[in-house]
This record gives sequence, C-alpha cells and structure tokens, in this order.
Amino acid sequence: MSEIIVADPINDDPNQASTSRRAYATDDSRSFTRSLTFGRDHVTEPFDSEKLPVTLVSEIQRFLRVANLIEIDEPRVAYLCRFHAFEVAHNLDRNSSGRGVRQFKTSLLQRLEQDEEVTIRKRKEKSDLRELRRVYRQYKDYIIKHGAGEYTLETREKLMKARAIASVLFEVLSTVTSAAGSQALADADNSRSEFYVPYNILPLDQGGAHQPIRQLPEIKYAIAAVRNVRGLPFLEDFQRRMPDMDMLDWLQFCFGFQNGNIANQREHLILLLANAHVRHSHKQAPKLGEGAVDELMKKFFKNYTEWCKFLNRKSNIRLPYLKQEALQYKLLYVALYCLIWGEAANLRFMPECLCYIFHHMASELHGMLTGAVSLETGEVVKPAYGGGHESFLRHVVSPIYKVIWEEAMKNRNGTTDHSTWRNYDDLNEYFWSPDCFEIGWPMRLDHDFFYTNPSNDRKKKKPRTPDKTPEEEKSNDNEDEEMGAPVNEVKEPQWLGKTNFVEIRSFWQIFRSFDRMWSFLILSLQAMIIVASHDLESPLQFFEASVLEDVMSIFITSAVLKFIQAILDVVFTWKARCTIDHNHHRRDLLKILGAMIWTIVLPIYYSTSRRKYRCYSTQEGSWLGDWCYSSYMVAVAFYLITNGVNMVLFLVPAVGKYIETSNTRICTVFSWLAQPRLYIGRGMQESQVSLLKYTFFWVLLLLSKFTFSYTFEIKPLIKPTRQIMRIGVKNYDWHELFPKVKSNAGAIAAIWSPIILVYFMDIQIWYSVYCSVFGGVYGILHHLGEIRTQGMLRSKFDTLHLAFNDWLIPPPAKGYKDGIRMWLCQPGLLKALEKKKGGVLKFALVWNQIISSFREEDLISNREMDLMKIPLSSELLNNKVRWPVFLLANKFSTALSIARDFVGTYDGLLKKIRRDKYMYMVVIECYESLKEIFDILVVGDTERRVIFGVIDEIEESIGKASLLQDLRMSELPTLVSLCTDLIKLLVKGDENHHYRVVKTLQDMLELVTNDLLINGSRTLDLLQHEQQLEGVRTKFFDRLDPELFASVHSIHFPLPDSGPLMEKIKRFRLLLTVKDTAMYIPSNLEARRRISFFATSLFMNMPRAPKVRNMLSFSVLTPHFMEEVKFSKRELHSSKEGVSISFYMQRIFPDEWENFLERLGNENADDMSEDVNEEDLRDWASFRGQTLSRTVRGMMYYRKALKLQAFLDMAEDDDILQNYEAIDRANDTLSAQLDALVDVKFTHVVSCQMFGAQKSSGDPQAQDILDLMIRYPSLRVAYVEEKENFEAEGPPKVYSSILVKAVNGFDQEIYRIKLPGPPNIGEGKPENQNHAIIFTRGEALQAIDMNQDNYLEEALKMRNLLQEFLRPQRRSPPTIIGMREHIFTGSVSSLGWFMSYQETSFVTIGQRLLANPLRVRFHYGHPDLFDRIFHLTRGGISKASKTINLSEDVFAGFNTTLRRGHVTYHEYMQVGKGRDVGLNQISKFEAKVANGNSEQTLSRDIYRLGRRFDFFRMLSVYFTTVGFYFNSLISVIGVYVFLYGQLYLVLSGLQRALLLEAKVKNIKSLETALASQSFIQLGLLTGLPMVIELGLERGFLNALKDFVLMQLQLASVFFTFSYGTKAHYYGRTILHGGAKYRPTGRKVVVFHSSFTENYRLYSRSHFVKGFELLLLLIVYDLFRRSYQSSTAYALITYAIWFMSLTWLFAPFLFNPSGFDWGKIVDDWKDWNKWIKQQGGIGIPQDKSWQSWWIEEQAHLMHCGITSRFIEFILSIRFFLYQYGLVYHLDISRHNKTFVVYVLSWIVFVIIFLLLKIINVGRKYLSADHHLAFRLFKAFIFMGVVATIVTLSLICHLSMRDLIVCCLAFLPTGWGMILVAQTVRPKIEGTGLWHFVRVFARAYDYGMGVILIAPLSVLAWLPIISAFQTRFLFNEAFSRRLQIQPILAGKKKHQS
Repeated sequence: MSEIIVADPINDDPNQASTSRRAYATDDSRSFTRSLTFGRDHVTEPFDSEKLPVTLVSEIQRFLRVANLIEIDEPRVAYLCRFHAFEVAHNLDRNSSGRGVRQFKTSLLQRLEQDEEVTIRKRKEKSDLRELRRVYRQYKDYIIKHGAGEYTLETREKLMKARAIASVLFEVLSTVTSAAGSQALADADNSRSEFYVPYNILPLDQGGAHQPIRQLPEIKYAIAAVRNVRGLPFLEDFQRRMPDMDMLDWLQFCFGFQNGNIANQREHLILLLANAHVRHSHKQAPKLGEGAVDELMKKFFKNYTEWCKFLNRKSNIRLPYLKQEALQYKLLYVALYCLIWGEAANLRFMPECLCYIFHHMASELHGMLTGAVSLETGEVVKPAYGGGHESFLRHVVSPIYKVIWEEAMKNRNGTTDHSTWRNYDDLNEYFWSPDCFEIGWPMRLDHDFFYTNPSNDRKKKKPRTPDKTPEEEKSNDNEDEEMGAPVNEVKEPQWLGKTNFVEIRSFWQIFRSFDRMWSFLILSLQAMIIVASHDLESPLQFFEASVLEDVMSIFITSAVLKFIQAILDVVFTWKARCTIDHNHHRRDLLKILGAMIWTIVLPIYYSTSRRKYRCYSTQEGSWLGDWCYSSYMVAVAFYLITNGVNMVLFLVPAVGKYIETSNTRICTVFSWLAQPRLYIGRGMQESQVSLLKYTFFWVLLLLSKFTFSYTFEIKPLIKPTRQIMRIGVKNYDWHELFPKVKSNAGAIAAIWSPIILVYFMDIQIWYSVYCSVFGGVYGILHHLGEIRTQGMLRSKFDTLHLAFNDWLIPPPAKGYKDGIRMWLCQPGLLKALEKKKGGVLKFALVWNQIISSFREEDLISNREMDLMKIPLSSELLNNKVRWPVFLLANKFSTALSIARDFVGTYDGLLKKIRRDKYMYMVVIECYESLKEIFDILVVGDTERRVIFGVIDEIEESIGKASLLQDLRMSELPTLVSLCTDLIKLLVKGDENHHYRVVKTLQDMLELVTNDLLINGSRTLDLLQHEQQLEGVRTKFFDRLDPELFASVHSIHFPLPDSGPLMEKIKRFRLLLTVKDTAMYIPSNLEARRRISFFATSLFMNMPRAPKVRNMLSFSVLTPHFMEEVKFSKRELHSSKEGVSISFYMQRIFPDEWENFLERLGNENADDMSEDVNEEDLRDWASFRGQTLSRTVRGMMYYRKALKLQAFLDMAEDDDILQNYEAIDRANDTLSAQLDALVDVKFTHVVSCQMFGAQKSSGDPQAQDILDLMIRYPSLRVAYVEEKENFEAEGPPKVYSSILVKAVNGFDQEIYRIKLPGPPNIGEGKPENQNHAIIFTRGEALQAIDMNQDNYLEEALKMRNLLQEFLRPQRRSPPTIIGMREHIFTGSVSSLGWFMSYQETSFVTIGQRLLANPLRVRFHYGHPDLFDRIFHLTRGGISKASKTINLSEDVFAGFNTTLRRGHVTYHEYMQVGKGRDVGLNQISKFEAKVANGNSEQTLSRDIYRLGRRFDFFRMLSVYFTTVGFYFNSLISVIGVYVFLYGQLYLVLSGLQRALLLEAKVKNIKSLETALASQSFIQLGLLTGLPMVIELGLERGFLNALKDFVLMQLQLASVFFTFSYGTKAHYYGRTILHGGAKYRPTGRKVVVFHSSFTENYRLYSRSHFVKGFELLLLLIVYDLFRRSYQSSTAYALITYAIWFMSLTWLFAPFLFNPSGFDWGKIVDDWKDWNKWIKQQGGIGIPQDKSWQSWWIEEQAHLMHCGITSRFIEFILSIRFFLYQYGLVYHLDISRHNKTFVVYVLSWIVFVIIFLLLKIINVGRKYLSADHHLAFRLFKAFIFMGVVATIVTLSLICHLSMRDLIVCCLAFLPTGWGMILVAQTVRPKIEGTGLWHFVRVFARAYDYGMGVILIAPLSVLAWLPIISAFQTRFLFNEAFSRRLQIQPILAGKKKHQS
C-alpha cells in the first residue's frame, strides 16, 4: 500500500513511528502491495460487516459497520476504518487459526487493495490524520449542537448514529495519531474517549444526560444514590483508575466482577430503585426514599435471612446506626447480591449456594466498610479472592460450575439411573446443612463437595491438592481448626452422593409420596367389605360390638402399611445416607420400631380378645344400648393418639405453621417427630377460611364416591362371592396347576380384581364431576360469559365506558376504597361517573385504538372499521356521545318506517321511538348533522334564509307537538333518498358535479315546501311578499323557487377539505345507508370473540389500575431455539403434496386475506399473491402461524398500551383531542417522553439461544430476528456466543451471554458476560431462560412461550393484573399470578378443535378450581406472571436438571409452593396460545407430557408436597398432577385384568361350572365396574368440564350443540386414543425410563401422514395393545358361546371393543386422505421398502425398520434388573393363551394331563426350527442356488401339508383346531420376542438374536398387513373418503372454506 502521509508530526523519530503499528507509517514510499484497481473508478459496494468469524466479531464489527455507513460521503475514512479492523483482527489471531479467520482476512485485504489508490485521490485533506480529524470534528460538532436540545424519537436516532460513528472514529484517530508518533490528539478533545457507550434502557454516559428518560425525577434520585461513594475505603486508589465511579465500580475493584456484569446490574439496580421510589414517596423529596431501599432489602434478602436462621448462623448484613450511612450500606448489600446473581450462570438454579457465597462476601464487605483487622494476618480485611480480572468468575463460579458439569455428564442423556449422579437439587440442598461451612472461604477445592467420581473409583483417585498461596493455606488451616478437623490430616476424597432424596424408578414412589391417601382408600375398602359382609339392616347396627370390632381390624392393616412406609423410606434414601443428618436416621429407626411394635401388638390383641367384651349399661331407652369394648379396642385407642395430635394441627393451621417455621428447641423437636426437618416444605398451611373451603369440597366428593362404591361396586358382590366359595369345582377344562386351592379363589380374584382397580381410580371421575360443578358456579359468580353474543354487547355497550372508567382509569383522588367498590360494582351505582366531564372521551379514544388494531391485524375491513369507531370530537367533553354506527345500523330506516306509518299523536310517536335508546339517538344525530351540513354548504343569503326558515318552522311544529298535523310523514322516505344522493355527491367532492348538487338541493326544497309541509312554507310566502313590496315583477315570483341555488356563489362546493367535517359527513351517510344489524358486524369470528371477552372482563372483579408511573414494572421473557421466526419465501411457496403455506393460509383465513389485500390497496382477491409485496405476505402468513414474529408482535402490544395509558394519565381532557395523534409521531417531543416512561416499566427479552451461530453461518433466521428488533426498537435479544480461545491458559472455547438491540439497522452488543462453560447442562428451555433472565428488568416477569400471542385490548389490563401483587387477599401477596389462554388453532381442523376445547377447559375451569378453593395451582408453562425478585432469589422460574425436570415449568410452581409462595389465577385477562393440530403432533405432545409426569412421580418435589401438605391438599395435588396419569394407567390395566380374568374363567372351565351349577349370572357390580370404564373410554372424563365451560361462556344450548357435533366428528375416538397414549408413556417411563423431549414442530398445515410414519409412532403404544385386546375378545367369545348369551357378552365388552378398534384405526381415521386409493398405494410401496431396508449406524428410523426396532427398545438397554424382571413377568401373560387353548383342541381328546402342554411346545419348537431352516437356507442358497432353494421350500411346504392331512385323518385334527392353534401360538411367539428383548444383553452376540430380529420383522409385517387391508377395501368406496374429509374438517366446512383443493394439492402456479 502507498504511504500514509502524516502532516505536522510532533515526533520525527522513525523508530517510534515504525514500532507502534506498522501499517500507518512506513519509511518506504512505494506500495508494498499493488493496487488492483489503479486508474479505475471507485465502486462503493459495502463490505459485509455481519457475516464475520465468531472470534473477531465483538472486536472489529463496529469499524466495518461505520465504514459502510460513511463510505459514500467519506471513502478515505471508510478505508481507514476497514484497515484498522484488519489490524485488530490480525493482532487477535496472527496465525489465522480460528474458524473462518483466514478467509475473512483474505477478503478484507483484497478489498483494501482495491480501495487504496482510489480513496487517496478522493481525500479532501493532505494527510489521513487530518482527514480523520476533519470528519471526526463534524460529528462531534453535530453532537454538541443537538445533544442538549429537545429529544424526539427522530433526533434520538440521529444522535445515536452520530455518537456511534464518532466513537469509532475517535478510536481509529487515536490509533493513527499514535502510529504517527503524536503524544496527543492535536486539537481533538481528550476529555472524552467515547461519544457513544452502548446502553440498554438507561444512557448513563455523559452524552445521554439530556435524554428524556434521564429527566425523570425517580431516575435522577436512583442514579445519585448509586453514585454516592463518599466514605468508602480504598476510594482514592480506585479513583485513580476510574475517576467517575459508583458503588458497583467500587465492588468490582474489590471482588473482581466482569465489566458487562457491572454495567448490566447497574441499570438493573437503578431501575428497581426508581420504580420502588415512585410508589413509596408521595412527597417528591429530592433524594431516594428509604422506603424504596427497605422494600428491595426485604425482597432480596428474605430467603437469605431465613437460611441463616435455619442453619443457626448470624446474618452478615450489618448496618450502622447513622441513617445516611445505613442507606449506603443497604445499597451496597443489594448491589453485591445482584452482581453475584448476575454472574453466577448455572449457579442461579442453586439459591442457597448463592446464599452461601453472599454470606462470606457480605462478611468481607462489612469488614472492609468498618476497617476491621483480620485476626490471622493482622491486616485490614480484604476479599479472599481479590479484585483481579474476572476473579469472581474464575475462583468462585467456575469450581462449582465444574462440579455441576461433571455430575450432569454422568447422566448420559438420561440413560443412567438418577441415583448415580447429583443434579441441581442435590448440589443445592447440600447448603441446607451446617456441613456446607466445611467448604470454607476461600473454598477448599479438596472438599468432598467438589469430588465427582463414583464411589467405586475412590481408591484409584488421589486427593486433589489445588495450587494455593501461603495465605490461602493458612486461612484454610484456621478454618479447619474452627471446624474441628485436624490441620495436617490428608483426607481421601469421597463422593457425597445424593442429598436428602434419591429418585428411584419404581411404582412404589406413588405409594410413598401419597401414603396417607392409599392407606385411607385401602382401609376404607376393607371397612366397606366388612360392613357389607355383616348384612346390616340399620345404620345403628354398625355400633354393635361385634361389627365395630371387625371394622376396627382395619387398624391392623394401617399398622402394616405404616411399617411398609417406614421400610420404603429407608430403602429409597439409602444412597443419600451420607448427606442425611443423624437426627433423620434416628427418626427413621424409631419409625420402623414403632410401626413394627404396633404391627405385632395389634394382631395379638385382636386374636386374643376377639368377642371378649366388657359392657357398661347406658341409660334406659338410649339408642346406644349397652356399651361394650374389648382390650383390642383400647389398644386401638392408644394407637390413634398420635393421629389426634395431627387432627388438632390440621384444624388450627396457624399453630402448625408456627411449629414448622419456628427455630425454638421445643418446636424443632416437635416438627422432627412429624417430618424430617428440611429448609423448604415448612409452613405451607393455608388460612382457616381456605382450609374450610377445600375441606368441604373433598368431604362432599369422598362421601359421593364411597356411597357409590359401597352401593354399586362392593355390596352387590358379597352374596355372589359367598355362593362361589360354597360351590366345589373339581372338573376343570385344563390341567389345573393348583387343584387343592379351596373356595374357588381364582374365580373370586378374577371377579374382584377389576372392581378393586375401578374403586381406586373412579375418584378421578368424581373429581371431574365436582370440578365441573364448583368451577361452573365460581364462573357464574365472577360474571364469566356475561356478554356472549353481539346482541348482549349491543345491549350493554352504553355502560361499557362506565366500567372502563371504573377499572382502567386511575382513581382521581386518594382514599379510594377498592374493596367496597368491588362488591357494589353495578352500572346503576356508577352513573355519577357519566356526569363527569369527559367521562366517555378516554373510553372512546381507547376503543378506537382497539378497532384500529383489529384493522392492522386484518380482522376487519375498512368499512367495518368505519362502522365500529366512535367519532372523536369536542362533544365528548360534554358527554354527548355519537355511538359507533354498527350499534345504530338500521335504526334510522326503522324509525322512518315507524314515522311514515304511525297513526296517533306526536307524543305517542316520540314515546315509541324513545323505547329504543339507539333509535332515538340516531334520529337526533341525523337531524343535527343535516343542519350542520346545510350551515356549511349553503352560503347565499337568500338560500340560507329559506333553508333555515323552513327548519325553524319544523322545529316550531316539534315544540308545539303538532308535527304529525303540520307534516305529511309519507313523504319522508323520498326526502331521505334525496338526502342520501346529496351526501354521496358531497363525499365525492367533484367540481364537475356542481349542477347535480344544485339540482338535488332544489328538489329537496321543492319536496319540503310543496309536499312535506301540509300548509306550505311561511318563509317562502314572507319572501315573496317582501319582493312584491319592492316592486319586482310577478313573473319572477313564480320562478323564485327554481332559481334558488342557481348562483355559483350560493353554495360552498366542494366542501372545505377538513378531516373532522368529512368524517361527520361519511358517518351521516353510513347512518342513512347501512342496513346491516349489529349482529353481523364484525363478521370475523375472532374479532367478535375478542370484543365479547374484553367487554365481559370489564364487569369482572379486578384491582383498579394505577397510573403508569406508579405501576409495577415488568418484563416478558420468551425462550427461542430453532422455531420459525417468520415463514421464509421458500416455505411460503414451496409445496408439500402440492400445497404451499401461502395457499393454505388464504383458504383457512379467506376473510382476513381479503382484508389484507384491501389494506394494501389490492382489491382483487382472486389473484392470490402474485401482486402482493413479498415481505408483507410473509408477515401476514407468519402472524397466523405459530411463529416468533407473532409472539413478539403480541407482546409489543404491552408497550403500545402503556404508551397510550401514559398519555391519558398525563393529558387533561381538553388536551386529549388535540394531541392524541402525536403519540406515534417520531418527531414529537411528547412521544419521546412517553417512550421514556414506558421504557422504565416494560422490557421484552427474547432468548434466541442460537442467534450467534445463525449469524455466523448466514442463516436467514438471524436476519429475520434483526428485522424484528428494527421493527420493535425496545425488543432485546439475548444469546450465547461460543468462540475459540486463543489464550494459552484456559478452556479451548469461551462462552458468553450477550444482549443485543437494533441500532442504525444493525444488532448492537450491549452487554457481554463471560460464562464458566457451556450453559446447556440440563434441560434446554430452562437453561435458555436462565442465561437471559439477568437481562430482564422490573418487579414482575411474564414467561411467554414461543407459540403465544397477545392483543391490544388485553394489554390494557396489564396494570390491573400487576396490582394483584400489591393487593393480597390473604396473609402474604401472590408470587405467581396465572391468567387465561385462548387457543387460536381450533379452526384449522377437527383435531385442533378438540384440543382447543380440551385445553380451554383446563386453563379456565380447571385452573379456576385449582387456585380457589383447592389452593394447589402451580405453573404449567402458561403466561403466568412471576414475582421476579422472589424467584430470582429462589432458583429462577423453572428447574433444569436433566430428565427429572423434563416438564420444567411445573417445577417452578412446586418450588414456589414449597418455599411458601402463593399461586393465584385470574380470568379477566387472557393471551393467545397455539396448539398442535395434527394427530401425530398431538400424540408427541401427549407423550412428552406423560413422560414429564412420570418423572414428576419420582421427583423430590412431588414427594415433599404429598408428605407435607395436609390430607385434603395432598388429595388435590395427587388428582391434578401425577394421579391423573396414574389413574389413566389403572383404567387401562383394569381392562386387561378383567379380560385376562375372563380368559382364565372361560379356559379353565370355572365360568361354565359356576354358571351351570350355581346359576350365577349378570353380576350387577361387575356391570357397574365396566360402566365406569366405559365412561372413561368415551371421553366423558374430559368432556364434562368442557361442556360446563362452554355453557358458561357461550350458552348451554350452544355448548350442547358443540358437544353433540364433537361426538359426530368422532371426538370420543380421539380422546380414547389419547388416553392410550398417556397410559403407555407414563407407565413405560416409570418402569424403564427413556423420558425425552419430543419436538412436535407446531406445524400449522395438516397433511397426510404415511402409513410407515403412523406405524412407527403407534406400533407399541397402541397397535400391539389393540391387537392383544382384540385377541382376548375373540378367544373369550369363542369359548363362552355354549353357555352365555351374545347380549350379555355385548353389554360387558362393548366398551372394550370400542377401545381396541380405536387404538387400531384412529390414526388412519384422523389422517387426511387416509382413504385415498392413490395415497394407500404409495403408502404400501413405502411400507415394503421401509420394512425390508437394513439398518445400521447413520440410517434413521424413518428409512429402516431395523433402525426403528432397535431404537424402540432402547429403554430396555438402560433400565435396571428390577425393571427387566417386571418386563419379563408381564411378558409371561402371552404364554397363557397356549396353555389354555391346547386343552380345548379336538385332537387332545379331552386329555387334561400336562403332557398335552408339553407336546404343544414341541410343535412350537418344530415350527420355530422350520422357520430357522428357511431363514438359513435363504442366507446360503437363495443367491447361488436359487432353484434348489425353491425346491427346498416346496418340499417343506408339502411336508407341512402332509402332516396336517395325516393328523386330520388319524387324530381328528379339525379346521377349528387350526384356528385355535393360530390363536395359541401367535401370542406365544410374541411373548418369546418380548422375553428375548428383555434378556438382550445376554443373547445379542449370538445367532439367536439375529433370528429374533427376523421373527420380530415378520410380526410387524403381519400387523401392518392386517391394518392396511381394511383401509384398502374402504378406499374403494368414494363416500368413505368424502365422509372422512367432512368430519375431519367440519369446522372449515362450516366457514365455507375450500378443503378439497387443499387436500388435492391444487394451487395456482405462480407465473
């Protein structure tokens, strides 16, 4: 390159010039690289500044961006910026070893060579230094000139751009000056090194001091408080390095926090202080209020102080007595905790670990502040780890992070047992023990806590001795002495193991967690059986001594169950024994001993004292009679004493709460006896009122359940059981293995087993019933569904503004009593508000904004928008309202008809019109509007005199009530028609129509004077008389009337171009012409629903909204991984099966498509998307899918709503009309001020985990995310950057959390916080949320998923919802607030409809009941609001441990409840949510949730809730979480138990013998049990709450119609199929593990799924089970025919037939085009290819059967011995068929010996060997000896046929025998496959395993053929396919959509 000429060098030393930076000054005047473009024109194409190597982007991107910005105007300066970027990149990576660095440097060097000579020629100064200085000064002068002026959005953006450029230019200028040898910047300003400091919300640099947000008083006070460092130690030393320092800078110098963390938490703390200050200081004191700081102290350190009390440690938060110093100390402590939390990375999931760190650092902080002297060193106390660079990260966070990482790696993606590794909870709970202080401070890295190797490797590992300084060694020695450990002892490290709890994979966990419920149900069952066995004739007989004593035998069972529970506690916590304290061990031992003693004592007393009573006589005639008791009864009384204490504590919850939370000795001992003492799970008792409410609920439910069970399940079985026991059966139909068993125990077990299972699970059905009743009543009481239709909205519209003003407008004065107003909130009591000046104005403004948002979303057309808006005018200030036209539509024409045909007096006509208030309003408005138009239009003196004279005559008639006598009312329609014509002409405003306007006016005047006025016009007569007096000719008088308006100047046409005037005229025209009724406007169903809900919510109970300035601040956090941001152009137009997303959306949303085209000015809706802007089309389609852009748009409505509300708060009524349009103007100062206020209150952070990788790879999604940030400037994106580390020391990769925002059209990095390692250790979503949560702001945090939406009208109520945190309805405020969701995917398909209704019932009536009265609502991944500070100090808003926290969201609710938080739910606000719409997507979602619930069953959270809640809350938890899934499993198992019981009875001959001998038929209780199961299978379990909720919100008639329609669309089939999904995945995961996240894709388009895909998804979960049930039903039917009627069989088994057929064929019924012949042929070919394809490494499941089969049994490879044994036992059931059926063969000749069964196995082995021989032959002969192989197969076939013929002739083998053999051997073969899979590790290396695979392939092929055969037959019937499309898309048919073109794939080809 040519030499860069330096002018006026200060230092001429060439050495200095060359040693600084080689490129900026050289001695050689020649170019060292030849310009490639010498002599050519300069091409100013921007160099790509976005796609850069990850390792360089943070250092050089700003230079490249500025170069692109200024290149056109200043090419040489742009060149210098790029050259500087090249130098920085080269210095960072001189060897170009980073990924992509070499390519980047090469391309940049080529660009520099290209630009070198050309840019020198365009240089305006003599040297580069002067050129740089000139451009720099230009920007500097601009900043100085405009920086202190008024800020608008427009000027702010320009200044930000100028500051960014100036900052970069200063950096380049400094480098060039240094390279030239200068010591200073010549004339440049050295006082400010950077003009632009990137900021998030608060510009805290000097340049941002004049921005509106910095002018807010609360911000000023908070900044001043944080910058108060007066009196802090070491201040002078620190200020030398940083002159302008604040508290956080001081803490950084002391403790070594990162710069990014300091900047982030500085803004965080200032905003928290500012928001708290506004609420606490009513008097605007010129400083930060103490109340604000105290509030933050209380919130931040409540958990810490409780932790200190729990561990009996003194808090290290110590404050001085001096008030001013105390305030400074408080801020320092809060700032310290924020900095620890902000840099803790994955440690944020361990809140007590953070308490431990803070405890020691706060101690050091206090020592420094007070100048304390260390006793060990004799020096002033300083931090243990010093304040070096990243000291806190390296020395504190990283060691603990390393433990988390190493433990998580032992999980092996969920395949290892939970007991082999420590998860987040285990590591955190170690800090619940005083043992944690043995770690010391500085931390002893050789402590067992940091040891992660398993216990069996201890001997191989040497103790770790980390490098330490002598001071650290000394400190540690002293710490050891304090802890009582020998100083010089070298202790071998030991793995601590699990802490307090071990997640054992066993069904016993359900009993262990909810032992009180299971004991209660078992004891109740035993008691009911005993009572039923005594045949009581009167309830009083229960108190007879013999009956009572037998009933009391249940306490023996109780003692046994308690003993089992005690044993389970020890067994299940054995692997955590090292971390459980000795008191816990002693308690477990005492518990076992006590249970053992009672288990021995009670049976002894019962057996020895039975029927031996002592009796006492009571009063004569008493109903008790003689009172008798035995010694056993006395023993039971002693046994129940402990339960009596528990009962007292239950009835008085305040006492129990005090005992659990108190640290006094007696309370500690008392609570130790009841429960193990843990840090969480204490004091969760509810108030007395809440206790009574949920106790009443459960008592009613249990009474109903036990009454039903006793009457219909248990009592009817007692008598048949006795008869069965008396009958002696000796002749069996098979070889009875246990012939000596008496009383027919097998038959009794077969009959009672299904009844007992139903008894245990039918409480779930009763819960569903009571949920519907209580939830429905609660909904009615809270005004749900009060406005359901447009008619209801119309009737109440005039009262909406009253409710709006009452709830959504802040109160005008203090002392407003919210509670009284809540109960008296009736429209009649709010009339006073209507009289207030401007009472309607604010409502009208907000209403119009809502309607405008509807139009922006294309829900309504332009015409509908005009019809629905309220005109804004000064009349509103006087409460003169012009209601929307859609309310007044058709009213004028109706009034006209009434007036025309009315007969009677004027008063009668007026009374009739006034009956309809809207009709009266529209008549008055039309009359006033016409007068106003005449007043403006008519300007001629004579014409005005005539027109207004006639009007005066009419008004005189009205005043005299003689209107009907003076006017001919029949002429009114003609007059209205002329008025309409006139208005149309006025609206057009065409000057060429002047004559037509005149003609229309003349016609109107003639009609009025000649026809309408009966007696003529006095005004015209008077005018004629005056003109006669003036002597005008008579001929002129005759022509006077027509000559009016003839003059050009008589009328003002066209009318003045005034917006308000034209709006009035257009409204007048609409009032005259619109004939539609309000019932049909808006026509869009979604718009109607939203309006109705918003109107309904205004009449519900909610807190009154505060002013925006006084409201709680909040953030929205949205995690995003790889989901769609926006549909790309390729996705929009690419077709799957011929259908593009664009085409699909246009067909599903036809009305919105037409509105979209209208908004763009393209009225032709038939041309689809050819002429539509591509970006507009992408947005339109994306806003209708489940995309990130839809979610962000919805959440940004919060900002829009707050800005509008802030304007209404600030403006007076008179100013609102003048300034409301300025809200959205970028160049308006008011808008900038409003933005500043909203920025303080609201932030939206999207955690786009992959954004960095997408940017570096050039993924288009990165640009889409950037476009979102540009569109919404307040949007922030957080992501994790992964880049290579070039430092010699340290990890190979560096991970950082980065926050960016859009600046100047680019993403601007704001904060960068280095992480100790990769953040994704556990589950993905919570880790993604955790890394970004540090960038959120405010006191509340809303968790929003990526498939959610929001609406402007709902965002308006956010202030009210946030007030719930400040309006506690109980002793403590809520910590999680739930709200409603609307499922917006219900219209896509019938399945989407079913899912939307099911989900809606859960998020409304279900959660309504959970929150109140049950008090067990948790967090379900819905749009809940979190108390942010509460949760950031208690582990975050989710849990992240791998596998166990698969359903991460619900654990946030568990954690909150266990930590004494409260969860509430409110229904006056809702957001949108998308759900899956195809069966495969839905099934994956159901499987994921079932997996999550099975892991919850094993979790410590469920265990602690089940054990520490009172009995009734424990029931609520069980039946609303894991119990629902376990009961689903029980109901399915019940079907199997019943059928296998019947199979046993029918094959053994017991059923025949019993029915024939004892005539035991139609056992009623058995039918009752089957009926209960039938209810479940038919989906009524889900259906009842759904119907109730629909009835509440849409009317019960509509709900009934929808329910019937759902059944016609096979909703029962869908729900039954889903039931199978839940049961399968829940049971399999508990037994074997294998829980994993299953992405569903959230696709919006429903397409045909191939047969292969359906088989892969449902083979093991549904098809195999369906075939098994079918086989059971067939075998049962075959062998019961001889003695049982078909009617009885049908009644017993119809529900099971329905379930089995549903499980087999539902996937094909709900598969679009499932019965299309062409699709079936293609599926068959694909199926054959898939089944034959060999698998292997790298071959996916969808390509090969073998790969799928191996993956399908992966869960068996990683499970334990117990799980394998259970699987083996379950597999044995398939061998029962062969054992029972072979004795029923004709060839067996009724032989009952065991030899028959053995012979059947010989036959099976022969068949097995024949198949093996054929398989071997195929392997060795099929290729080279094809003919021989065919002959070999023919020989075997002939041999088999010959054998069958021989047996049929000799041994009487019948065709029935062959069928029975198939039914016997097929299950046996399947059982052999299952057994082989169970013992796979033992046989996998042998040839047997290969044959098992061949055998399994044959079974799968056979099942596939059986499934596809009926589909092929039905495909020949065209009506079947048409019927399927009809029920699958019925919702679409009802909206007249085109489904067939979508399914057929017809779409217009784009030209």
